Amino acid sequence: MTATETIKRTQGIFQFDREIFREKFPHKGFKIQHQLCNHPLLELPRLEELIRFLPQEKTEYHSGAVGFTVEKKTYPSNGLSISDTIKRIEEVPSWVAIRNVEADPEYRELLHGLLAEVRAQMTGLLCEPLMSDMHRLYAFIFISSPGTVTPCHVDDEHSFLMQVRGTKQIAMWDEEDRAVMSEEQAESMLEFFHDEKYDCYLPYKDEFLQRATMFDLTPGQALHFPFGAPHWVRNGTEVSISFSITYRSLMAEQQAIVYHVNKRLRRLGVQPTPPFQSGWRDSVKFNSFLAARNASRMLRGVKGQEKWS
Repeated sequence: MTATETIKRTQGIFQFDREIFREKFPHKGFKIQHQLCNHPLLELPRLEELIRFLPQEKTEYHSGAVGFTVEKKTYPSNGLSISDTIKRIEEVPSWVAIRNVEADPEYRELLHGLLAEVRAQMTGLLCEPLMSDMHRLYAFIFISSPGTVTPCHVDDEHSFLMQVRGTKQIAMWDEEDRAVMSEEQAESMLEFFHDEKYDCYLPYKDEFLQRATMFDLTPGQALHFPFGAPHWVRNGTEVSISFSITYRSLMAEQQAIVYHVNKRLRRLGVQPTPPFQSGWRDSVKFNSFLAARNASRMLRGVKGQEKWS
């Protein structure tokens, strides 16, 4: 049974505008109302309990006193334990990312219910065949001090960021804006495979800002992030709590595979055609990659792998 088959819709936590969804999804950012504020799973005492439940490596925390141009691997420490970070989150500039919270059954049920609401909105849209195969279903919780910044970066997934407490300002760019992210950068950041050296940071320049779409989020608002859209985040004047739901789709996998193949063609001295510019070239790259991977698995005697693992 796939992850998609197990998710059941929640009771209308999202309040979608059908026309905006039809116009913007899946390639543009847009805001949605939600009713997740004051949810017991997102109160600080319950989040402290969640942190104790999850493996230590699932909780990442750093100083929030950084700018838009800091690589993730060089984020400074705030000098506190995770427990003291949560207790002093209002006074010590910090941000906390709690990853893969779906490992807890209650949060997994919430994640799957929200994604089922999203999938229901795809019904009848042209994108439905490429988007409704939801997999790699993950949830993250972000707790941030007032005024902290998340530097410019790129996520290789689709997501909805739900603001629960405090405010955020987000600058977002189109994934295909090559003045912000070059084709070579897209190939490296959005390809199918990443190793342990991968850093989602995207070098940022102040002149990028004039090309951005700006979004201000308040409690009860969510923002759709398209696959691969560069963005940075700046918190408002209060402690911020956000719940992020993420997934991959057939569309994302196809694009990531084309980027993966193009990166290797470029190393051979070939100038590859970017995704979406030639349907038949994309198809050849995609199907050739899958055939080669399946052949490799057979030679190694690997069985039972997930479709997109």
